[in-house]
Amino acid sequence: MSLVAPELLALQRLYHWETTTPDRVALTQPMDGGQVREFTWREVADGARRMAAFLQDQGWEPGSRVAILSKNCAWWMMSDLAIWMAGYVSVPLYPTLAPETVHQILTHSEARACFVGKLDTWDTMRPGVPTDLLCIAYPVSPADAQAQFPGWDALCAQQAPMPGQPVRDADELCTLIYTSGTTGLPKGVMHSFGNFAWGIDKGLARVPITGEDRLLSYLPLAHVVERMLVEHAWLRTSSHVYFAETLDTFAQDMQRARPTVFFSVPRLWVKFQQGVHQKLPELRLRLLLRLPIVGRLVRRKILAALGLDHCRFAAGGAAPMPQALLAWYERLGLHIQEGYGMTENLAISHMTLIGEDQRGTVGPTYPGVEQRINPDDGEVQVRSPAVMLGYFKDPLRSQEAFTEDGWLRTGDKGTIDARGCLRITGRVKDLFKTGKGKYVAPAPIEDKLAMHPAVEACCVAGAGLGQPLGIVMLAADAVAQAQDPATRQALAQSLNAHRQAINEHLDPHEQLQALVLVSTPWTVDNDMITPTLKVKRNRIDEVYGPRFEAWESGRQPIVWADH
Repeated sequence: MSLVAPELLALQRLYHWETTTPDRVALTQPMDGGQVREFTWREVADGARRMAAFLQDQGWEPGSRVAILSKNCAWWMMSDLAIWMAGYVSVPLYPTLAPETVHQILTHSEARACFVGKLDTWDTMRPGVPTDLLCIAYPVSPADAQAQFPGWDALCAQQAPMPGQPVRDADELCTLIYTSGTTGLPKGVMHSFGNFAWGIDKGLARVPITGEDRLLSYLPLAHVVERMLVEHAWLRTSSHVYFAETLDTFAQDMQRARPTVFFSVPRLWVKFQQGVHQKLPELRLRLLLRLPIVGRLVRRKILAALGLDHCRFAAGGAAPMPQALLAWYERLGLHIQEGYGMTENLAISHMTLIGEDQRGTVGPTYPGVEQRINPDDGEVQVRSPAVMLGYFKDPLRSQEAFTEDGWLRTGDKGTIDARGCLRITGRVKDLFKTGKGKYVAPAPIEDKLAMHPAVEACCVAGAGLGQPLGIVMLAADAVAQAQDPATRQALAQSLNAHRQAINEHLDPHEQLQALVLVSTPWTVDNDMITPTLKVKRNRIDEVYGPRFEAWESGRQPIVWADH
C-alpha cells in the first residue's frame, strides 16, 4: 500500500500543471549565441507525450530501460518524463564518465535506447556506446551526434502526442541511479515512484521550496541530490528551473537565474570563496565586514556578484562542509544548511534546521526517517520509505546493504547527540591503522586541509606508516606559482604553516608527517575522482602508494611529487 496519495506521484504532477497552469514558464534553457529558450508546462508535456509515443512504438516490454547521457538541460527532464509515460525505466549516466563505465552501465542495465545530449567530451565517450543501440540526439547535442542520430525535434514533429494520462503505480520501478562509486564498479540503485513521492514530501518539510522559487540546475541530474532537489521538487511545486550553459558562463547563468534556493558541494563553495579572496584578500574583507554601514554594503555586493543576493535557502552536501567555510559564509549573511544522505535513500536522511546552531553535525533526521548507531563499529544505520528496493541484478550486494532486521547500512561512522543531531566521524572502511597500531579517520583532517586556498583536493593516507601523509592536488593558481622557484618557496612555507596549524589540534598519531604536493589534475578521465568530485582513495593508494614510505621516511614536511 502506497504511503503517498496517487496525485503526488511524478507523472500525475506533470498532468496537474499541464491542466492548471499550461502557460506558466517551467524551464529556461540557454541556447547558442547567448539566447534562451523558455518552455511552458504545456510545451514540456507536449514534448514528453510525443517522445513517449515514439518510445512506446518500439514495442519493448513494459519496464525496459532507456538511458540518458547528457548534461542538464530541458530535454533531459522531458526525456525522463517520456520514459516514464511510455512505461519504461530511466537510466541516467553522468556526462563525464569514461567510455568503459558508459559501456558497463548501458550493458548492465540492458538499455534499449539512449538519449545522447549536451556533452563536452562526446568524442571520448562515444566508444562506450554500443554501435547497435538506438540513440536520439537533442537540439543541444554535439554536431556529429545530431548528424549521426535521429533528432528530438524531428521525431516529435512526426509523432502524435500520447493521449490521456497514463500513470505508473507507486511500487513500480522508476529509475536506476548508478552510484558514482569511490571504489569498484557502479551499482544500479533501484527506486520506485513511491520512493520519490514520499522522499520529496519529507524533503520539502526541511527544504522549503515553493512555486515562487527559482533553481539553477548545474550539478549532474544523474546524481540523486539534483534529481530530488531540482527535478522532483519542480514536479511537486512548479518552481522555475534554469539551466547552466557551460563552466565559462556559470557566473552569467547565476545572474540570469538569481536562484532563491541553491545547493552546492563543498568544493564549489570553496571555489566561490577563493574567487572572492582573489579580488578582496581575507584580512581586508574581515576588516570591512566589521564596519557597520560598510560591512552591509560589502556583504550585499559580494552576494550580488555571486548571484546569491536573492538566495533565501542555501545548502551543502555530498561531502562534509568545513566549519571554517560555513562560518565565512555566515559572516556574509548566507547561512548554509548541511545535508547528509546517499543514493540508496534518495539523500532523504538528515539536514540541519534553519535558525538552529547545529554546527559540526548534519542535523536531525527528516520527518519519518529513523536512525541508529551500530554499537559494534559505530556505523550509522537508517530506515525509511525512501530507501531503495535494492541493487539491479545484484541480490548478494542488495542483501549486504541491509542489516538482518532491515536497516540500511550507510558505511559512515557517527554519533548522535542529545538533540538527535548526527555527527559524521568518518567512513567505516576509510579508517586506516598506522604502523604504531593506531587508527586514523582521514575525513576530519581532510576538511581542515582543504581550507587552504592552494588546495584543490586532498586525501589523507598512510596505512602502515609511522605517521599519515596529506596528498594535495594543487589549485591552478598554485600550480602556476610552483613553476617559479622564487614563488614556490613561499607557497611551500604557507602550506607547511597550514600543516603545523592542523597538527596542533590532532592527536599525536594523527599528525601529518608531510604534505605531498601534486600538480597533475585529478579528474574523472584519469579515474582519480568520481563525477561528484569525491576523491577515490583506492586510486590514490594505487597511484602514489609505492612512494609513501620514501616520502614519510624522508622527513621533509613539504614534498613536490612532480619534481
